[in-house]
Amino acid sequence: MSSVLSRIAMAGAVGALVVLSSRPLAAAEPAAPPAAADDPVAQLAAHLDLERYKATIKGLTRFGDRRQGTKRNRDAVDWIEAQLRAYGCADVARLRYTYSPDQKRGPSGPQVARGAPQGGGRFRGERAPTGVNNDAERQSDATLRALDTEPSTPGEREEVYCTKVGSTHPEEMYIVGAHMDGIGWGEAANDDGSGAALVMELARIFSSPDVKTERSIRFALWNNEETGLNGAYAYVEQRAALQGVESPAGSGRYPEPRWLGMVQHDMVMFDHGMPRADGTLSPTQRPEADVNIEFQSQARQAEGAQKLAWVFYAANEAYATDYPASVGPHMTNTDSTPFMDLIPAISVRENERGTQIGAGWDPNWHQPTDVYATYNDADFRLGLNAAQTTLGAIGRLAGASIALPPRR
Repeated sequence: MSSVLSRIAMAGAVGALVVLSSRPLAAAEPAAPPAAADDPVAQLAAHLDLERYKATIKGLTRFGDRRQGTKRNRDAVDWIEAQLRAYGCADVARLRYTYSPDQKRGPSGPQVARGAPQGGGRFRGERAPTGVNNDAERQSDATLRALDTEPSTPGEREEVYCTKVGSTHPEEMYIVGAHMDGIGWGEAANDDGSGAALVMELARIFSSPDVKTERSIRFALWNNEETGLNGAYAYVEQRAALQGVESPAGSGRYPEPRWLGMVQHDMVMFDHGMPRADGTLSPTQRPEADVNIEFQSQARQAEGAQKLAWVFYAANEAYATDYPASVGPHMTNTDSTPFMDLIPAISVRENERGTQIGAGWDPNWHQPTDVYATYNDADFRLGLNAAQTTLGAIGRLAGASIALPPRR
């Protein structure tokens, strides 16, 4: 087993007081909830706040659906960057690439396997129609309809990322991502304002000056997900070959640390259950609502990805306050796909992408109803539990600690 797989399989147990040890934790065995006073990750998770999470989603929805190739998308990118800088997140940068609707999906380089399997699993039970709304008149809010009216045009695109630089191993990194663009003539509140806000909230917490991590964490807000994962593919194409290269030599700086794992967050709020026979859904979260953690069983890095998924499952057991987690093998159609043959990569969602979302379990997906007002606190809290899950897992894997206050 490689050192990277070993590190994922052995996630890191809780050390003394506020120092997180790198002593191994078996990934397949969920950890018992540790005492908050002895666990810095639990202390960090306590800084996740429902109202702040909701406010960040609300801030993103000010820009409508944030469709790529529009002014509202560019304005949202500017706002995200300003927020990351305000949090004190280091190495705030933009990745630039050119998008054309007729370009082939994925990078031109050899580092990503083309035609990678995209299996989504078998449908079960009732199904409801799904699709992308392209009819402006279905948006009854005239102000939002006007905001979403500008069409996408080809050209240069930008996406933002920032980094928590590791204190011991700055040359190694976990990537925490979500896409900020949306479609459907709504506000893209859940797809994917919910995931983008999650990443931004984690960037805020880990960027606190009293927080240290042994390894680096990159917080990436992808663009062009809805057109074929183009922003994430562009990142892989431009930066995969730069991994672990110290620049300038001898500086101790690594503009692109070596990737240890990647986690994508794409729709994390709505789990109201299977459609009824008439196609309608419950207006409230189902009693079995959970955080879905998916890996792709047919990816080249499936072994490591599955172990990473169980690390997240254990973190959910330890740090999530309301909703449990489930693990599935059919990750597909999101920004972790460009990474999945290179490194362990997983996706955190509200439902299984293929068997549930693809079967109509979310009637707001790519629809005018994907607006902030559609969701209630139980929905937002599911997203917050996804944030608790990722914070716990990444905090353990990256070796998070909190500086003790100075003695007087």
